[in-house]
Amino acid sequence: MQATASAPREAATRPITLLLCALGGEGGGVLAEWLYSASVRAGHAAQSTSIPGVAQRTGATTYYVEIHPQAMAATAGRRPVFSLNPVPGGIDLLISSELLETARQVGNGMSSARRTCVISSSSRALTVAEKMQMTDGRADDAALVASVLRHATEAEFFDMPALAQSCGAALSAVMYGAVSASGVLPWARAIDEATMAASGKGGVASLRGFAAGFEAIDGARQRRQALLAAADPATASTELMPIAEPTEPNDQKARSVVTEPDLRSLARARLLDYQDAAYVALYEQRLARIEAAASAAPPSPDVPPGAIAHEMTRWLALWMAFDDLVRVAQLKLANSRQLRVRREVAATDDEIVKVFEHFKPGVAEFAGLLPTGLAHRLQAWDRRRVQRGQEPWSLALRVGTHTVLGALALRCMAGLKFQRRRGSRFGLEQQLIERWVGAVERGATEHAALGHELALCGRMIKGYGSTNERGKDNLLHIIDHLALGSASADQRAAAVRSARMAALADDAGIALDQTLVAHGAPARPVREQTIRWFKRRPGAV
Repeated sequence: MQATASAPREAATRPITLLLCALGGEGGGVLAEWLYSASVRAGHAAQSTSIPGVAQRTGATTYYVEIHPQAMAATAGRRPVFSLNPVPGGIDLLISSELLETARQVGNGMSSARRTCVISSSSRALTVAEKMQMTDGRADDAALVASVLRHATEAEFFDMPALAQSCGAALSAVMYGAVSASGVLPWARAIDEATMAASGKGGVASLRGFAAGFEAIDGARQRRQALLAAADPATASTELMPIAEPTEPNDQKARSVVTEPDLRSLARARLLDYQDAAYVALYEQRLARIEAAASAAPPSPDVPPGAIAHEMTRWLALWMAFDDLVRVAQLKLANSRQLRVRREVAATDDEIVKVFEHFKPGVAEFAGLLPTGLAHRLQAWDRRRVQRGQEPWSLALRVGTHTVLGALALRCMAGLKFQRRRGSRFGLEQQLIERWVGAVERGATEHAALGHELALCGRMIKGYGSTNERGKDNLLHIIDHLALGSASADQRAAAVRSARMAALADDAGIALDQTLVAHGAPARPVREQTIRWFKRRPGAV
């Protein structure tokens, strides 16, 4: 009897625990300050601590808040004892501004299926590890959501950044509204609104964001309860309806689907913006060759009709719009980028935003816009520098695009599209593209599966600098040594597929070399690298 009676008393005196997770610059500290101030205003004891970290992207910081459930007037002068750090499984409310960050906290054991209410943004900010992958390295959203649902008594998801942007408020204000609507706080909504109004942080905009966040949670709960009550009044509750576990961790069917006409329209628009109408016509000619070859090939049960042309539509457009100095300048000046920067720093219409772009182009970038003869002489000069022990030449630039001179400099560089066709890199890229298109064309004519696998190899071309060069070298090596030969078309298609997957899985190329040798092809040739020696005085550390 004593153990049973102590449980309600423990629940009444146990601190309410909140874990707030925000990325750098999203106002997590302001949210924690609001919650602490609201606690004091409502007459409750509270404590707030923060744990800075660089777990993802530009930084992720967690804020931990403990609030005594009883007002201090009802504690007969006793002071509660708070913890400085969150305890795994001991969190009442976990709120996070990013889906993967939510899953990371769940993976750390912070959320409990018996205790924790989770409110998470459904939006993603890709991590460095996701961007580094040679293939699609994004974590699957459905798997992240399912993981959160398994470790929460209740979970709500909505796009917090989009909601904050739509109402012109800071993300922290939207999160505060969601916390207030969760029912975890032991005071009324009016206390939270009064706290925000008195803080001087955002004023009307913050209250607008607070109301939007509150409605996002409160409205979702009411709608869900109404649906459950309509289905069976006896089972109506505020618990989240279960979601089936995804059958595949990286199910690409969950990704947004773009139809073939839309995809080709996007490709045309990209290449027209990149160069001119004649370049778009060249793209169409290359696709027409592939479509003709694919239509002449015998049908294959493993390759749906139009699959080869679909893959070529994507990867050919991306390769033909390769990055160079002109393209970089063009993208830096794009109006969409200027708007995105202002949105990310939450600048109002009457605020001035200063943007400084940092560039460090080297000889390869400048030589790419020069005629072949001049480009070769410039590259030979740089190689001699490196052989003498010097660093490759590069030009460090800091350009303020908010200034007239900075914007004019980038505008002049972006206007050099006419020079691109005369440059050495343009001619080289077209030769390499033709080798790939020709290989796909021959493969599709011979066997649909072989043509499809060679078309998929286009995804190996990505990035810039050494990453881009390595992808092209790998692709051409696969074409030269696996796409052709005396083996059957089925065997060559399987070999190309294995090599492609190995190249995308390991940027160092070890897996690719092993796969090449396993299929009877030579490993990639070892590239020469300059070894630099440095003098060190005797006894120097």
